[in-house]
Amino acid sequence: MVFNKLKSETEIALRHLQVLKAVIEKQPVGIFKLSDILKMPKHRVRYSLRVLEQSGIIVPTQYGAMVKDEGYDRIAEMKKDLEEIKKLITDIEELLKQF
Repeated sequence: MVFNKLKSETEIALRHLQVLKAVIEKQPVGIFKLSDILKMPKHRVRYSLRVLEQSGIIVPTQYGAMVKDEGYDRIAEMKKDLEEIKKLITDIEELLKQF
């Protein structure tokens, strides 16, 4: 119960990254194609695309979503953030071992 929100947010972040990976591989690509590729409902793909756009990673075009040039810088920032998160998870694991 303590980690329910963290687990849920992590699952959503994973979905966003799956959508991003598909955009990188298939760009330009639209919602319907992404939904088919990822076997994911269109409303979830649409939400992930919106989050990725608001994060400055992708841009919508008339042909479909594409990664912005500066989007790759944002991806590099995410990798750094992930390292910090992994450290926090390790700290949590160490604390839980003490119980």
